[in-house]
Amino acid sequence: MGNDGILVCNGEDHIVFANQVAAEITGYARDELVGRGLSALLGGENRALLKDIQTNRRKYGRKFCTEMRIATARGNVKEAEVCIAPAKSNGKMQTYVYLRDVTERKRFERQIRESEERYRNLFERVQHGIFISTKGGRFLDCNRALLAMLGYRSKEEFLKINIAKDLYVNPEDRRTFQRLVERNGFVKDFEVEFKRRDGQKITILLTAHPIRDGEGEIIGYQGLNIDITERKEMERRVEEAGRKFQKISEMGEDGIMMIDEGNRIIFANTMATELTGYSNQELLGMKFTDLLNARDRKFLAEMHDQVGLDESKRLCTEMKVHTADRGTKEAEVCITIARPEAGTMNTYVYLKDITERKKMVNEIRRSNEFLTKLIASSGDGIIAADMKGDIIIFNKAAEELLGYGPKEVMGKINIVDFYPPGGAKEIMGKLRSEEYGGMGRLTPQQVILVNKSGEHIPIQLSASVVYDEQGKELASVGFFTDLRPRIKMEKELEETHLQLVNSEKMASLGKLAAGIAHEINNPLGGILIYSSLMMEELGGADSRKQDLEKIVQEATRCKDIVKSLLEFSRQTEPKMEPIDVNKAITDGLFFLEHQALFHNIDIAKNLAPVLPGVRGNAGQLKQVFMNIIVNAAEAMHGNGTLTITTTLSQDQKAVWIDFADTGEGIPRENLSRIFDPFFTTKELGKGTGLGLSTSYGIIDAHGGRIDVKSQVGKGTTFRIELPVEPEDAESP
Repeated sequence: MGNDGILVCNGEDHIVFANQVAAEITGYARDELVGRGLSALLGGENRALLKDIQTNRRKYGRKFCTEMRIATARGNVKEAEVCIAPAKSNGKMQTYVYLRDVTERKRFERQIRESEERYRNLFERVQHGIFISTKGGRFLDCNRALLAMLGYRSKEEFLKINIAKDLYVNPEDRRTFQRLVERNGFVKDFEVEFKRRDGQKITILLTAHPIRDGEGEIIGYQGLNIDITERKEMERRVEEAGRKFQKISEMGEDGIMMIDEGNRIIFANTMATELTGYSNQELLGMKFTDLLNARDRKFLAEMHDQVGLDESKRLCTEMKVHTADRGTKEAEVCITIARPEAGTMNTYVYLKDITERKKMVNEIRRSNEFLTKLIASSGDGIIAADMKGDIIIFNKAAEELLGYGPKEVMGKINIVDFYPPGGAKEIMGKLRSEEYGGMGRLTPQQVILVNKSGEHIPIQLSASVVYDEQGKELASVGFFTDLRPRIKMEKELEETHLQLVNSEKMASLGKLAAGIAHEINNPLGGILIYSSLMMEELGGADSRKQDLEKIVQEATRCKDIVKSLLEFSRQTEPKMEPIDVNKAITDGLFFLEHQALFHNIDIAKNLAPVLPGVRGNAGQLKQVFMNIIVNAAEAMHGNGTLTITTTLSQDQKAVWIDFADTGEGIPRENLSRIFDPFFTTKELGKGTGLGLSTSYGIIDAHGGRIDVKSQVGKGTTFRIELPVEPEDAESP
């Protein structure tokens, strides 16, 4: 064992031999190790175990190995694999101890676990579709976002599809993608159409890199899919609206007429004839007032009065113009006068057909009203700001999300104030980048907003920049989806799943316990009967009678244990009934206090003599109490004091149960996470992280609450509060 430290101890536990590796591991010179007690060298948190090995050698066999934390001569702590092998040599008992330094191995294992966890969290939390696939066309892994994007219910179903056949709308695009990767070593923002599970087509921006084997050959791909279907549709609508606007804007030439003092038309251009439908000959000599209704004739007279003799004055209004087909057209009518000769005055009339514009205005008004109602009724917050950050749109959902009224926002609050420090600048940086959906667009991102009360709110943000015709930035608009309900629902679903798993596990354990209990009950009954009969046959002075009494006593104790196992087995069908909390605690301790972990633990019971009952399930409450008691014992490493106290709350509406230990305490950064599923500070393989999560769920289901206070180095106190059984409650 060239890499192992070796210590040889005599019967008094003193080291009589140490090799050089042992000296290097412990930091002591070999001559310093000789004569030192083994417990003094490896003691500390291992002292109780070493003592037990020395006392109960048969219990640990010919060789016992475990991992220990050892304090070195310099005060450092090393993790070591320690094997202890008692043996006789020349008639004397000696102990051989083998040490192997596993400090670096343990640290490396922890780093690997942490790295894997960070990668998995990143993989699953990204909002876009991440994938790993083979070169042959099969997916090896994907995140939930990709499943949702493509409409698949489960990863198992998705991983079975043929990529070229079942995913690509055009299978040739798959081959193009592979050629680009082969040629460039990557693909970025490759636009392609995919098929969802229901056959619907979506447009994707595909970015990927190859996975190569040891010889550099491509064996697969890994990358990111961004759904730009909505963006493409928006771009199409914008282009369509642009064409319509351009077509309308081309209608702009004016009709021009000149009328004399008697309102007779003496000149009309082509646009005027097109507007009215009359030929030029028909218009000439016609009174201009004949083209107007009575109201507009009155307006025309008033306009003449206002213009007077001022040739520089120009007045405009809207009128209805009669057309040759006995219809009417909306027109903008402008007049100005000219006096070509002394004593004469002509009026110039400029006509602009605004019939279509009026229709468009009405349509725009209706569209604006619709858009305003749409923005106001949107379930997502919509906020628009100019490039200075001043708010110009702030809908009702945004008010509810951030807690501000419109009067508090418009012209008073900058968009920067809705983000944590630096948040708005980061968003604008992404909007101006090509990497997050293209220049001026931001595909859905999870960010944090700060509401009026300072609360940080997780939201999903989609945003874009509004440009003018010259490409200058005018404003930015964002769509904010509150993620709190979804996060809450996901957490509740996860907790429900864990409870179901735990229920199934406990049901199986209960069946096993019931089977064992029934099997043990029969021989126990026989032992009790025959022992009692033998006691009756023996006289009072017979010394054997005491032995029989001990047998009866221990058999009765076994019977009580069997009874408790039977009660435990019935927890698969929780029955809510009045529960004596003190009895539930005592029953739980009955299972635990004789275990080796509790041999050096003082259990102080300060149980209130009179407590009202609480409504609950005895098996489930015992499970909670036992879990907290075991956690306390492990935190004290089997040596300390556990104080259990029951009291009635001051308002006499609840029973308080306190479990106070003198263990190592819980660090502040872990206090908020101890009830999270799968969170554990125990070593790998020594804890699942489900105990306190399950306990929290049970207490919550009982209408109670569970709190914890802890101080590192001094201990931890768990308080359980259970509501008192109402006096008028019906008996089960």
